[in-house]
Amino acid sequence: MSHLIHRSLRQDPPLALRGEGIHLYGEDGRAIIDGSGGAAVACLGHGHPRVVAAIKAQLDSLAYAHTALFSCESAERLADVLVGHAPGGLTHAWFCSSGSEGNEAAIKLARQYFLEIGEPQRTRFIARRQSYHGNTLGALSAGGNAMRRAPYAPLLSPAFSHVSPCYPYRDRRDDESDAQYVARLLAELEAEFQRLGPDTVIAFMAETVVGATLGCATALPGYFEGVRAICDRHGALLILDEVMSGMGRCGTLHAWEQEGISPDIQIVAKGLGGGYQPIGGILVHGRVIEGFRRGSGAFMHGHTYQAHPIACAAALAVQQVIAEERLLDNVRAMGALLEQRLVERFGNHRHVGDIRGRGLFWAVELVRDRATKQVFDPALKLNERVKREAHDRGLACYPMGGTIDGRQGDHAILAPPYIVTAAQVEAIVERFGAAVDAAIAGCG
Repeated sequence: MSHLIHRSLRQDPPLALRGEGIHLYGEDGRAIIDGSGGAAVACLGHGHPRVVAAIKAQLDSLAYAHTALFSCESAERLADVLVGHAPGGLTHAWFCSSGSEGNEAAIKLARQYFLEIGEPQRTRFIARRQSYHGNTLGALSAGGNAMRRAPYAPLLSPAFSHVSPCYPYRDRRDDESDAQYVARLLAELEAEFQRLGPDTVIAFMAETVVGATLGCATALPGYFEGVRAICDRHGALLILDEVMSGMGRCGTLHAWEQEGISPDIQIVAKGLGGGYQPIGGILVHGRVIEGFRRGSGAFMHGHTYQAHPIACAAALAVQQVIAEERLLDNVRAMGALLEQRLVERFGNHRHVGDIRGRGLFWAVELVRDRATKQVFDPALKLNERVKREAHDRGLACYPMGGTIDGRQGDHAILAPPYIVTAAQVEAIVERFGAAVDAAIAGCG
């Protein structure tokens, strides 16, 4: 057994020795298609020469400088690329080393903003059930992943409360239209503002497209427009977590571009650096920054490795490649093909209840019975079986359990790199289909 603490202490995972393009290679030399980009991270695949060269060049010039003393060129240039054109009013960036750190920073920035503008009574956050905002205690408090929260529940902050996600597959009533369902969700959010006291709420936090916990769940039309209106009416901020769904994953650089609104604070990570270096960050609206400038003039938060020169150089190269090679065009084209092939393969599958997603970010929800939406017994660990069967067939995917409530339900995510080709999409769906069928057959 390994001396390294892995996610499972009962079984060591296989070693990945190298990566090239959309493939990973293990000890046996076998090529595994990285059909989920890890956890929707490897947006450019593996070993991209331009990103590798940028890392080496930065290492040769400056490996580290503490941000209490210096800035660095790569961080300044990355911020210029991301918010120099003020998308949706976002004018400033702050960089850290993970999505969890980014969500922590967003929570603290939002609280401090209201101190700066003279509203210290704002101490509450509203987020959503079956969401995920990270594994640090603040981010875990914000998240609604019941399974991940449970062991640490006594340590989590009571400043966070949770409302329903936009999950029409299971939560929309048969007698409701999409518009009526959205209206019900917005009424629930408004009621939570009123329960807490509207002038006590700092922000509403949500994943623009829900990631691993709920499996690529997109919002229905009008939902985020309604959310934005409620936040504005009560003077609260809107924080959108796009750690998984952002930076091109859904076909636009920011997933919120497809919702008709923009946030006050946005969290980014995975697709920001593509896994070439650990990096995350927050993008902040100009009016929030102005509140700080008129107040203390300083954000009371920081990390030793924030705006790390090498991480920022890698992310800058990733974003330049995405833009210059027009990879978002490929995300949209290959995303449409992936959706088409998934519908063809699973649209009438007796054990697939829902196929959902956007861009190159898709999931299937697995069920015991399609007609009744009955789930598989969680003890069967169907999601783990899918992962093993896929790996045996040369595909890495991202299955999860607890889709419905943290305990029941299974789904699996496919999120291939933005460089994926049509032939590779065909191979991904073929191997994934075979893996799902074999896993279900093993459940009896």
